[in-house]
Amino acid sequence: MDKKIISRDGTELAYARAGEGPAVILVSGAMSTGGTMTPLAGLLADRCTVLRYDRRGRGESGDTAPYAVEREVEDLAALIDAAGGEAALYGISSGGALVLEAAAAGLPVRRVAVYETPYALDEEDVRGRAAYTANLTEALAQGRRGDAVELFLRLTGLAEEMIQGARRSPMWEGMEAIAPTLAYDDAVMRGGAPPRERLASVGVPVLAMAGEASPPWLREATRAVADAVPDGAYRVLEGQSHMVDPSVLAPVLAEFLGTRG
Repeated sequence: MDKKIISRDGTELAYARAGEGPAVILVSGAMSTGGTMTPLAGLLADRCTVLRYDRRGRGESGDTAPYAVEREVEDLAALIDAAGGEAALYGISSGGALVLEAAAAGLPVRRVAVYETPYALDEEDVRGRAAYTANLTEALAQGRRGDAVELFLRLTGLAEEMIQGARRSPMWEGMEAIAPTLAYDDAVMRGGAPPRERLASVGVPVLAMAGEASPPWLREATRAVADAVPDGAYRVLEGQSHMVDPSVLAPVLAEFLGTRG
C-alpha cells in the first residue's frame, strides 16, 4: 500500500489507488487484507479509479479500541473523501455486509455490489452463529488466536483435516496476526440474520452476486439481499464458487459500477 489516510477516530488506514474513471472501493472479507483485492483491482483499472485498502487491524492499517461497526463505516467515509467525495462500493463475503451498512448509513455511495454475503436464513443457523460468537469472544479474550482462526474455518465448512493442514502451513502465522479482526467481521454480520430494516433503507442500486458452484444456502442468502433492498438485482456467476475468479467477476463489476449514473 502506498497511501495513508486518517479515519475519524484517528486510525491510520493504508490504501492503494489505480486507474482512471468513476471511483470504486473494494472491501475484503474476513481473514483477508487489501492485498487479496490486487488482481481484481488490476482488471478494473482500465475503466475505474480503484481503491483497495487494509481494513483496520489488518496489514499496514492501524487499529483503535474499542471497535464498533460504525468505526468501519467511518473508514469508508474517509476513503470516499480520498476518492473525490463519491464512490461505488464492492464487498465480498462479510465485506459485503460492511458496504451495505455504509450505504444504509447514507454515505455518498453511487452503487453497491456484493458477492455472497453469508447471512443466516434459518433459526438453526442463527443459533449456530450465536455459539460461534460466544466461542470466538472467549478464545480471543484468552489470547488463543489459533483457536479463534480454527473456529472461523469450521464456520466456513472447511474439513477438519484441511484446518489442521492449514495450522501447519506457513500462512498460519499471518492468519493468527489478524485473528482479532474476526470479531470485527462477526460484529458486521450483526448476529447472522439479514438486517432487513437496515437493508430496506439502502437508497442506491445493489447488485447481489453468487456463484453457481457455491452451496445453495449462499445463493439463497444472496438473493435475500437483492430482495430486501429497494433497488436490488440478483445474478449467479456461472461456474464460480465463494473463491470467485477475478477475471469472471471484473467485467460484471465494470458494467455495473463503472458508471457515474
